[in-house]
Amino acid sequence: MCSKHDYKDFIMDLQKINRDISFYIDEPMKNHTSLRIGGNADILLVPHDVMQLAQIIQLSKQHGIPYFVMGNGSNLLVSDKGIRGLTIKTHNAIQHVNVNKNYITAGCGVLLSKLSNIALKNGLTGLEFASGIPGTLGGAIVMNAGAYGGEMKDVVVETKYIDEDGTIKTIKGEEHKFGYRTSIFQGTQKIVVESTLKLDFGDMVDIKNKMDDLNTRRREKQPLDMPSAGSTFRRPEGYYAGKLIQDSGLKGFRIGGAQVSEKHCGFIVNTGNATAKDVLDLVQHIQATVKEKFNVELHTEIKFVGER
Repeated sequence: MCSKHDYKDFIMDLQKINRDISFYIDEPMKNHTSLRIGGNADILLVPHDVMQLAQIIQLSKQHGIPYFVMGNGSNLLVSDKGIRGLTIKTHNAIQHVNVNKNYITAGCGVLLSKLSNIALKNGLTGLEFASGIPGTLGGAIVMNAGAYGGEMKDVVVETKYIDEDGTIKTIKGEEHKFGYRTSIFQGTQKIVVESTLKLDFGDMVDIKNKMDDLNTRRREKQPLDMPSAGSTFRRPEGYYAGKLIQDSGLKGFRIGGAQVSEKHCGFIVNTGNATAKDVLDLVQHIQATVKEKFNVELHTEIKFVGER
């Protein structure tokens, strides 16, 4: 854990190189996650562009301060103790979008819902599956987000990222190493800053109808009216996590303020006062119960971050 003196020196050096970078001290992370859970981040920074982000990374290395990069917090469970070091938020920051024929190049902080609507307005098909996914493009690339038979790997052709030294690099095609809910960026300090998607030209009415259908199905089946981090568990091979949980008799089961959704058992929702510990305890209970009843191991899709 860094001392306040370390942070003071870091902030002074940060303002020397760029006084426009927005930062917040002891920022409550419950205000930045869809679960509405989390202690304070020592420092939350919101860079305005890719160069500012690279400067932050380089400076954090010089000061020996750890950093964590997030999008809009749609799949995060932040520790009740908060996050030490720097938390860098790209949503509401790196959001440039450029359309060139059937290619869309966008910044990592752009919401997938917004990107899908831009594709629609330009008569481009292939991104309808992402129209209801609540995350940002950057997070979607890292985890190869998908829904209703579509995945980011189907449309991503090129990605720019910042490596561990603050250098901007580019990869293309199979270099992404996309797999089920994973990519070359998973578990690394590499930061996605921009991706180019290749779509197909299509009929705007057909694209709109498909998006409306998928979003209607999502509203009917998912607890969108309650704080959650999306699907809690990855899909185990040959099964559906939500059905396993429901068949285990856990529908509506709760620990503290965390509850297995009564609408879709694949979701854990915050009933209003849940802590990160509540969610973690509930996750472990679900995993143990499903293992005991069906001998199937459930692995989390949500990401736990912060001081343990």
